[in-house]
Amino acid sequence: MTDFTYAHKNTHEGERATKTAPFNKPQIEEEIQALRLNAFKKEIPVSDDETLCFLQTFLAALKPENVLELGTAVGLSGAVMLQTCPYAHLTTVERDGNFYKSATENFEKLDLSGRVTAILGDAGEEIEKLPENQFDFIFLDCAKVQYIKYLPRLKKLLKHGGVLVADDVLLFGYVTGEAEVPKKRRMLVTHVKEYLSAVTTDKELYTSVLDIGNGVAMSVKK
Repeated sequence: MTDFTYAHKNTHEGERATKTAPFNKPQIEEEIQALRLNAFKKEIPVSDDETLCFLQTFLAALKPENVLELGTAVGLSGAVMLQTCPYAHLTTVERDGNFYKSATENFEKLDLSGRVTAILGDAGEEIEKLPENQFDFIFLDCAKVQYIKYLPRLKKLLKHGGVLVADDVLLFGYVTGEAEVPKKRRMLVTHVKEYLSAVTTDKELYTSVLDIGNGVAMSVKK
């Protein structure tokens, strides 16, 4: 198995059981699905069906031109977003060198490289270099503990009417009380709750927290 710095987790069956998961299935091209199945076999954590179904449905309506993704992994969520939005350009940031290498190879295999700016680096540092009011859509799926730290800058990167979606905000049910929080995850849960409190009370945003997949928070910049 490739030596990734992230913890391995097979997300094929979803990261958290929801009642709507059986109905929420994305429409994914065969080439992308084959790469996803290979990732699942290697226990590389990539977005589950329900999360991708939500992204596809929402992006098909939003039709963004410029998309920012923090947390490329092996490029499969980015590929699905580009498949859904054939005129969009994706800027995606990944800090793990092996993930970055796999992602760029996958974008090449899928003939998407011309529509992708892939950046190897720390998300917190890289977002400072990006132009403000640039992005119609931001998919936040990197280190969850950093969500609250990145929020002020991400708001500046969004256009008015742009959408920020933060993934995994219910953390396997730890945030909602569905599951007992392991001692080593308590600080992480605290930081995610801080993020949720911030986006749901921010006067510059409209926010809804959705019980989809492992939980998503969708914020629209006023």
